[in-house]
Amino acid sequence: FCGECLQPCLQVPSPLCPLCRMPFDPKKVEKASSVEKQLSSYKAPCRGCSKKVTLAKMRSHISSCAKVQEQMANCPKFVPVVPTSQPIPSNIPNRSTFVCPYCGARNLDQQELVKHCMENHRNDPNKVVCPVCSAMPWGDPSYKSANFLQHLLHRHKFSYDTFVDYNIDEEAALQAALALSLSEN
Repeated sequence: FCGECLQPCLQVPSPLCPLCRMPFDPKKVEKASSVEKQLSSYKAPCRGCSKKVTLAKMRSHISSCAKVQEQMANCPKFVPVVPTSQPIPSNIPNRSTFVCPYCGARNLDQQELVKHCMENHRNDPNKVVCPVCSAMPWGDPSYKSANFLQHLLHRHKFSYDTFVDYNIDEEAALQAALALSLSEN
């Protein structure tokens, strides 16, 4: 993990790995200097303005790039092709819309939640539970993000529904991803 992603995990009394959520000792964290060197030397074009930026600075650039923000604002919302007459099961968690953990604003999809929080809660110091993560099968409804806005910007840039099969466990998902990766190469 880069320092920016790992830093919020280090600011809590009992640090947890951002990937597996297992406790870890911050004193045993090592810098991956070879990865840092590569990230600082390779450049890629911004997906919004096409400016060439080092990979080490890409996240920062994208979060402030007006063209990327404009593209995100203009993304079409999901609309079903055909309305359904089927009843919606009540035991399935709502993973489509969320409640703002700061003010309780309701029915925000992921993009709207990010926009709402950036516009209304940018300077709110409160630690809050991420409503997107807590709706996931692997989510911890009691875990409060040290920096919720950074968490939103870094972890929720896409909809999980596009990439996740909620009916299989994490190990089966990993094996399926590995098999697909090997078959494509």
